[in-house]
Amino acid sequence: MMDSLYLRVYPDPVLRKETKPVTDFGDGFKDLVADLVRLMDQHDGVGLAAPQVGVSLRLAVVFYQGELHVLANPVLVSSEGEQDGEEGCLSFPGIFGNVKRPMKATVRHFDINGEEKETVVEDFLARAFLHEMDHLEGRLLIDRFSPLKRSMAKKKLLRAVAEREEERV
Repeated sequence: MMDSLYLRVYPDPVLRKETKPVTDFGDGFKDLVADLVRLMDQHDGVGLAAPQVGVSLRLAVVFYQGELHVLANPVLVSSEGEQDGEEGCLSFPGIFGNVKRPMKATVRHFDINGEEKETVVEDFLARAFLHEMDHLEGRLLIDRFSPLKRSMAKKKLLRAVAEREEERV
């Protein structure tokens, strides 16, 4: 377990940093996946991307309906339909907003054993996959909001950061 990993919250610059592909699927990779799952559980999330814990790798995990999905180097192969629903994000505590996503997505990725897979997901699971994949592109929840909603969310988050810093003094 890497104790140095912790949940990164906006405006941490690592959330916007370019990610690198996973090339080594050895024990270090499996340990990182275990740490992501542990932190996701600890913060009561459905998914977590490596940049959210300060690791700039193309890796995310999603746990839904008892199944863990490891998304290493995920690529959206195809999508269809549209859904509009509320999303939150562990890196944006207390911020929620409606986001349009495809209803169905086919994603090519590598699993925890480094084996290439193609997974078809729908509804909520498609939303979760695509939300985590956005993180790997440095695209954040608020980027999908309207300009007004984004501005309000930024102000709320920056105010919370300022309050936390005042508490430390």
